[in-house]
Parts: sequence; structure tokens; C-alpha cells
Amino acid sequence: INHIKKLYRLEIKLKGKPAAEKYQQRQKVAVPLLNTLKEWLDKAVMRISPKTKLGEAISYTLNQWPKLMRYIEDGRLSIDNNRAERAVKPFVVGRKNWMFSNTASGAQASAVLYSIIETAKANGLMPFDYINHCLTQLAIDPNEVESLLPWNVNLNV
Repeated sequence: INHIKKLYRLEIKLKGKPAAEKYQQRQKVAVPLLNTLKEWLDKAVMRISPKTKLGEAISYTLNQWPKLMRYIEDGRLSIDNNRAERAVKPFVVGRKNWMFSNTASGAQASAVLYSIIETAKANGLMPFDYINHCLTQLAIDPNEVESLLPWNVNLNV
């Protein structure tokens, strides 16, 4: 746990830094920490029963090791997938509600709306403001779609 905390402390220091700097610091700081952790895991897997919670955690970590190591190869990558997990959380929470989308067209409409909302969020837009803007602009010119794509919209003006 202490090794993992150290890795996350490094990521906090690197937040907002260029990818090249993240890569260099990860090579300098994270790689030795990860190597030490891997050595410990390799020894621990032989000593700890895989039927215990710790044994399960060790086996899982070793099985996922190549995926964990991927983030140190590219400064653009994150140490974890928390951002993606947060993005899909509304879908997990709403899963039971969608059972009531009893038609293909209803499910399609929900999927489109959720895609628009999540894409707006990913582009730093407030979904309500973005959708309001799109509906207003489409009422003026229904053929002008390209300028309404979230990465082309600036609502801060």
C-alpha cells in the first residue's frame, strides 16, 4: 500500500505537466518503485495462500501487471482508469431504469442522449447549457451541425 501511495503522490505532483516530463519522472521515480513492488509480489505469491483475500489481491495484481506497467511507457496515460469509471457510473446507476426502455427506438434515443451528455462533459461543457445552445441553433439553421459539435462550441463567450 505504501508503494502505491508513493506512485499516486508522484502522479499528483505531475498533474498538468507535459507528457514528456511525466514520462521522465515516471522512469526516474515510478519504475524503481514498481520494480520493488513486483519483487515483493513475486516472493509473496509463493508464501501466501491464494485462497486468502491478500492472496487473491496478489494474484490479481500479478495477472494485471502488464496493464499496470503500460502507463509508465507514455506520459499521456493515467495510472488508473478512474476517469473512465466515473464516466460510466451514471450508466451503471441507471441500468435498472433502462429496463423500461421497452422499444429499440426508446433505447436508441437514450443512448444518443447519454452520448451527447458525456461528450459535452468530456469537452468541458455543462450538458444543460450545451443542449440548450444546440436546440436554439438548430431551430435557426437545422443544417448547421458541424459547428455544434462539442469541440467546436465555446459557451464561455
